[in-house]
Amino acid sequence: MHTLVVAEKPSVARDIARVLGAGNRGENCLTGGGYVVTWALGHLVTLKEPQELDERYTRWRAEDLPILPARMETKVIKKTRSQFLAVKKMLCDEETEKVVCATDSGREGELIFRYIYEQAGCKKPVLRLWISSMTDEAIRAGFDALRPSRDYDALYASARCRADADWLIGMNATRAYTLRYGVLLSVGRVQTPTLSMLVKRRREIDAFVPQTYYTVRVDFGDYRGVYVDAGGERRLDDEAQAQAIAGRVRGGQGRVVEAAREKKTERAPLLYDLTTLQREANAQFGFTAKKTLATAQKLYEQHKLLTYPRTDSRYLSHDMADKVKKTLGAYDGGLAAVGQQALAYGVKLTPRVFDDAKLTDHHAIIPTGRRAEGVSLTADERRLYEMVARRLAAVFYPSHEYDALRVVTQVGEDRFLSTGKSVTREGWKEVYRQAAKRKKKDEDEQELPPLAVGDARTCRDAKARQEQTKPPKEHNDASLLREMEHAGRQIEDEALREQMKDCALGTPATRAAIIERLIEVGYVRRSGKNLVATEKGVRLIEAVPQEIASPETTGRWERALSEIARGKDGEARFREGIARLAAFLVEHASGAPDVPFEKEERRGKASRRPKDLGIPCPLCAKGRVAENSKSFYCTRFREGCAFTIWKDALVRSGGPALDARLLRLCVERRDVRGSTGVIHYDNGQIRFTPAWR
Repeated sequence: MHTLVVAEKPSVARDIARVLGAGNRGENCLTGGGYVVTWALGHLVTLKEPQELDERYTRWRAEDLPILPARMETKVIKKTRSQFLAVKKMLCDEETEKVVCATDSGREGELIFRYIYEQAGCKKPVLRLWISSMTDEAIRAGFDALRPSRDYDALYASARCRADADWLIGMNATRAYTLRYGVLLSVGRVQTPTLSMLVKRRREIDAFVPQTYYTVRVDFGDYRGVYVDAGGERRLDDEAQAQAIAGRVRGGQGRVVEAAREKKTERAPLLYDLTTLQREANAQFGFTAKKTLATAQKLYEQHKLLTYPRTDSRYLSHDMADKVKKTLGAYDGGLAAVGQQALAYGVKLTPRVFDDAKLTDHHAIIPTGRRAEGVSLTADERRLYEMVARRLAAVFYPSHEYDALRVVTQVGEDRFLSTGKSVTREGWKEVYRQAAKRKKKDEDEQELPPLAVGDARTCRDAKARQEQTKPPKEHNDASLLREMEHAGRQIEDEALREQMKDCALGTPATRAAIIERLIEVGYVRRSGKNLVATEKGVRLIEAVPQEIASPETTGRWERALSEIARGKDGEARFREGIARLAAFLVEHASGAPDVPFEKEERRGKASRRPKDLGIPCPLCAKGRVAENSKSFYCTRFREGCAFTIWKDALVRSGGPALDARLLRLCVERRDVRGSTGVIHYDNGQIRFTPAWR
């Protein structure tokens, strides 16, 4: 008799097998020491498609909606069927005495195993391996503390509710709106409200009208100042007024009339959860959320340098203090100094680091204590590892302390404000000293000399500067992840917003995939580091109701799923709510507003003929303008016509991606003015001038 261990991936199975002494190769498994260790390949089992439940659903017809199965049925994924059959054989083997679930320690990992176990019809007793690190030490400790699978039944219920909800909303709403508009429209429980955030930002930018204003900036020799009126406002609406102020103070004598110094303390940031790590890696290195997750997962699984990355906790348990000391002491290479300094300051049981009450399924992401110098890492892997390692050291450094300085210098009747800071204790920022040097400094922040009321200075120079208000910034991975994490803040009703402030869209483990899915279905495109809603994405949000576009609904669901995972009753109520919403969306789609979607070729059946836009070629006047996925061009290109305009030709200069409607306007009008700037077209050439330049 033996114990069967089911891991989520082959690489994890090999690590577990090595620790357990199961070094003999078998068929789709490793054996030895009383264990058989096998693996899934991610999901081996999934929910059936509608047509697999009933043949009539093969054709998409409005009269068949909503599809609300009495029981959600599963199937074996065809692509990995052979692996499922191998695992099933081992699960049902008479020699298998008990089973250890060793899939990832989280909601999705629980679902992967339970689907396989139930599809195989296995009835063997199951124990759960729950670990946050893939080091040999952690694996041994995990096997010494195996718990009955029933302890995780609530987590499975939450995972199953999430999967069923995504199916019910996705299948029904996607079919309903696709039928309504004749274009394939993917609608999802989480992806649609996420798209709504990007569409909202695009509308804000499109509606933005830049306002011109003026400032007066002066140079007192060893410090600078900016004009402020009696109310503290630095913006002036009138250029003549700004020029007059600059003219009358230039060369004049100034006197310090205010000199305030306020002591400030800035504590070290909390440890990383996945979303925070993704945001900061995007800001510092330009990593997408998907790339950060993949890199962190590799550092966890393959290199054993980081703990489990798919966590939403930023705290450690009190019993990890000794582990943290060993980890800091194991820092090597360029990190050795910060590790030793953190130990010198002392690993104190501060609640900003150690707080059992704020732990979730896993603790914060920290290094495992394995030495990194001998590990072959890519440049990106090393950067991400060092980012996590520095954060663990930084939380034990003292606070960063500085004096915030505010000086007002008066020249005649005009007052000029100068702000700056004087660092009195570097504290935890010493850990990030090199990175901090690369950050762009605020123009109005400066190193101020010692100044006191009554000190005199000559105004050496004064200039009136024309400036413009800036539109909101496009979202990038970091800002969108922040919005998803705090979706409750999007709610307009103040009382409801306070109640829902902790609601989020998706989980740390799923947010990267949601962003990539929006790009895949054509609702969002990447423009450099930015994420921009496409015309198709904007049209979808115009078509669907607030009940699916608002983060409020999905935020409520995510909170309900978390409560189910914690063992609180609510599964039946959650399912009823999802079924009602699916039915409502089907009904809404039948009477949805007339929204113009551009027709698309069906996937896999794309015509080789170019799409004729019905516009005579503006260069040769003999051909016609045609469109492909990347550009507009003349149908007489084989005869030598050079008319070609790339759809992303304006993106790098801050302009929009071109579509057929916009190209027509450019050809007809030559100059097309929008809220963010002007598109100029002339003789086959196109360029963009931003409004704020």
